[in-house]
Amino acid sequence: MTAPHLIPSTDDVRVAVHELGGDGPPLLLCHATGFHGRCWDPTAAHLTDRYRVLAVDLRGHGDSQVPDGFDVDWAGFGHDVLAVIDALDLAPIRCAGWSMGGASIVLAELTRPGTVRSAFLFEPILFPPPPPGTTSPMVGGARKRREVFASRDEAFENYEGRPPFQQCSTEGLRAYVDHGFRDLPDGTVHIKCRGETEARVYETHDNGAFARLGELTGPTITLGMSGDGGRPAELVPMVAPLIPGATVVHFDELTHLAPMEDGAAVGTAVAAAVE
Repeated sequence: MTAPHLIPSTDDVRVAVHELGGDGPPLLLCHATGFHGRCWDPTAAHLTDRYRVLAVDLRGHGDSQVPDGFDVDWAGFGHDVLAVIDALDLAPIRCAGWSMGGASIVLAELTRPGTVRSAFLFEPILFPPPPPGTTSPMVGGARKRREVFASRDEAFENYEGRPPFQQCSTEGLRAYVDHGFRDLPDGTVHIKCRGETEARVYETHDNGAFARLGELTGPTITLGMSGDGGRPAELVPMVAPLIPGATVVHFDELTHLAPMEDGAAVGTAVAAAVE
């Protein structure tokens, strides 16, 4: 695995793009809030036989470089997707996005129609505008998140079997931990996506895309839905009728972390959706 590309985006951000293998048509993978591109590793392993698979670390996540005190604006995640596509000359591109990553792909296509050829969007964060003063229940937990561990192995043991990671495969959880922490001079490891960054993403989740879903007339779009009954899963039946021609694939035994739970099942669905 080569070192990631660092690509300039808006707001003085440089986003990291990981080459996950393969030499077919390019396929860009976008991750969920608080995670990073390498969390797609278990799924990518089932796609590299037919695609050149790339995964981006969106601003504030993974190996992306962001200025101190940068403002969290969901439009910026769409800008990051466009920056990668432009820098690597990938348009029109096949994409797969999970949660925030799915919304980022939608924002990119709405900003520049014709950029996305086809997309698999697993429980994308596409909410109707929330009532004034509404706060996501995820905010408090993100700000309390433990950020430093003695080692990656300690972090792995801390997460293993606990919500929301209880169904993750060993490979999926190792990908999250092994690539989601940076080494500190004292030998400990620090999470790359800070709890404060994650909380601010949740606080600003009204990205404006919901009202414009009917404009997605170009790409072929497939939505993935887990069986965990969570809010992102509940949104899929609401979103699907608003996207022209969208279809839904159900993963009844998986949760919102499906790409880290069953890479084979998700990879099969991605390949069918973007072909």
